[in-house]
Amino acid sequence: MAGTAVDTALFPLDTIKTRLQSQAGFMASGGFRGVYSGLLSAVIGSAPSASLFFVTYEATKRLLGAGVDNTNHAHFIHMAAASFGEISACTVRVPTEVIKQRMQTKQFKTTSDAVGNVLRTEGILGFYRGFLSTVAREIPFTCIQFPLYEYFKRSYAEHKGRRIEPYEAALMGSVAGGIAAAVTTPLDVCKTRIMLLHKNQLTTENVGVISTMKRIVAEEGPRVLLSGIGPRVMWISIGGSIFLGMYEKAVKSLCQLHVLDDRR
Repeated sequence: MAGTAVDTALFPLDTIKTRLQSQAGFMASGGFRGVYSGLLSAVIGSAPSASLFFVTYEATKRLLGAGVDNTNHAHFIHMAAASFGEISACTVRVPTEVIKQRMQTKQFKTTSDAVGNVLRTEGILGFYRGFLSTVAREIPFTCIQFPLYEYFKRSYAEHKGRRIEPYEAALMGSVAGGIAAAVTTPLDVCKTRIMLLHKNQLTTENVGVISTMKRIVAEEGPRVLLSGIGPRVMWISIGGSIFLGMYEKAVKSLCQLHVLDDRR
């Protein structure tokens, strides 16, 4: 519920980011009009993808022994856990993202029109256009965000001499998320461009992340790879603070109920 509420409240920032990244241009893609276009698709995918991520992340982290006090391997464990979490979440996130972004850029007026068009022109696999580019964005993102987040938590806890509280974790999640969002913006631009391609534009040269990045730099200049960085950083910083704050609160509650071993 918290994740869905956050996605709804911050959705206009995501729409503005997508329109800034669109090859058609910000105004041609809708400008500031209809900033909630595609919200239904985002809401449908929000809770399942977030749940898949956190369940996989926590399970993998515990399985790999992240609770062991071994700073030499902790970062690698957090990276691996976050990567597995993102791959599992993308199975739900990508289809909803395809529909959402095409509606955000005014390619379709209703969710049913967008879904029907994908099925008619591309089939089921059309919903997974950009799956690899999304994974290519999410894995570097989480490999930056979560090790930073866990490092901030551990350092702060050592400084204070106590376990970190959920509200403190929320602040650190915001900072870690903002840094990761800024660094991975070029990958996000490439992912958006690939998802917004019409079927008749698909070629082997423009569906890969590297080839898309090269084409953008050659045709539009390197600055375009940072399109939408402002709203992206703002959206993920705010969203990350709430998501991770609620996550830590849930873990704390489950540990107090002895449902989970306390390895925080």
